[in-house]
Amino acid sequence: MAQSRHHIFNQFAASEWQGFRKGVEKEGLRADASGFIAQTPHPHALGSALTHPRITTDYSESLLELITPVYDTTAGMLEALGHTHQFVQQNLGDEVFWAASMPCGLDGDSSIPIANYGSSNVGKMKHVYRQGLAVRYGRMMQSIAGTHYNVSLPEGFWQQWQRAVGGSELSLQDFKSEQYFWLIRNFRRRSWLLMLLFGASPALDQSFVANVRHNLSSFNANTFYGEQASSLRMGDLGYHNNAQASLNICFNELKTYTRTLERAIHTPWPPYEKLGINRDGEYIQLNTNVLQIENEYYSALRPKRTAASGEKPIHALMSRGVEYIEVRCLDLDPFAAVGITAPQVDFLDLFLLDCLLQDSPWIGDDECARLDNNFKDVVARGRGRDLALQLGSRSVNAGETALELLDSLQPLAEQLDGWNGDTTYVRALAEQRQKLEGSWCLPSQQVLDAMTSSGLGHRDWTLEMSHQHKHSLLAQPLPDAVQQQYKGFSLESLQQQQQIEEADTLSFADYLRQYQQS
Repeated sequence: MAQSRHHIFNQFAASEWQGFRKGVEKEGLRADASGFIAQTPHPHALGSALTHPRITTDYSESLLELITPVYDTTAGMLEALGHTHQFVQQNLGDEVFWAASMPCGLDGDSSIPIANYGSSNVGKMKHVYRQGLAVRYGRMMQSIAGTHYNVSLPEGFWQQWQRAVGGSELSLQDFKSEQYFWLIRNFRRRSWLLMLLFGASPALDQSFVANVRHNLSSFNANTFYGEQASSLRMGDLGYHNNAQASLNICFNELKTYTRTLERAIHTPWPPYEKLGINRDGEYIQLNTNVLQIENEYYSALRPKRTAASGEKPIHALMSRGVEYIEVRCLDLDPFAAVGITAPQVDFLDLFLLDCLLQDSPWIGDDECARLDNNFKDVVARGRGRDLALQLGSRSVNAGETALELLDSLQPLAEQLDGWNGDTTYVRALAEQRQKLEGSWCLPSQQVLDAMTSSGLGHRDWTLEMSHQHKHSLLAQPLPDAVQQQYKGFSLESLQQQQQIEEADTLSFADYLRQYQQS
């Protein structure tokens, strides 16, 4: 009988385990003193959103995105994220960095300024892509924020793993891509658990759904909430669109994944063709296809490869394989000053490693539909103690199954802690188990309980939390060396943007044509 992958992993020596490589991209709106979306431009002191290595904008000029380098420890990554938050908070004036995933006060699409990246062709392309998102889906859903967690395993691990489990007929890179998709298939099977444990957006400000039909309940005069929802961000009011529902993206292997995405980038979509590419002499979208570029595809997880300047991400994946995976379904933790905590990161590492170590057969169409439904059900009704999920032919209770899943991770947590000589993973696992035992202390319920006890609606409660985080971050002195480093980042990024703009020789139309033909 073949050894299980867990058993094979157990045979590794402590000296052979090199840990995880990790980084975070954390989004958040800038809001004014009244809790309304900031109408001011990206602060000059934060440098160029086009070229700054740590601070950029996502969809909106008001939607900051903070990026950490890659670290091999959770502590190192969170320290870097904290430093970036401190520097940002120093330069926001009276504004705050919004603590929740669901947005602050809005006044329709026109209140959400699209991000501006300067006059270069690459900057214009980023802006036009966002214009395309606006005309396709509206700006409101683009104002939602989240945390993206990037994780990989080091080269030395993959070399050992290939020797241990076989696959010598493949190049190391092809083997890594195959194994990352092995992990991804199991992530698809279990991603509902992350929404249960980390969903933290059960409520929203009434301005987000003004003139929109919805089935939310009234919390107070200015707030709506999902009576059993764990994450409105990941539900029907959040990231979704009809065109992408037709894609049937296959996550079984790299070849089918990239082929499906490539087809979507080159397949015309009649409603987008009706919109056209130009309006009143201005570009309103990059093209009229199902996807303008790969990044338009919304999913809970993406296989990724760092692309060279001017290289399409999908071409980087196709030519050099998977480098890391990006977990995209995480709500901001509104109780955490930087939106994410160390136990959450450590649990994610444990969860993802176990996805690699479990059996992972390919996902057929029927199972794919069940997995999507499980995810949607937890997003919409995760706080319901009687919620049922469909696992194969069985209907199971979500909470009981979640606890069983956590229990199954205990041996792996103990093994990693034994190698590391601490209790990091056992403690991270215990923290998640506490959420599901007894009175169910899920983050989504904690948010509603905190709002109730404060007597405040979503906007006012989140504004108060945002101020608390701002004060706590500013109370911590930023080391002088770090302060100077960030000032240098800002100055250098502004200079780099200017150099890029001065180096352009093509018209934007020619630049866009060349990019799309590449």
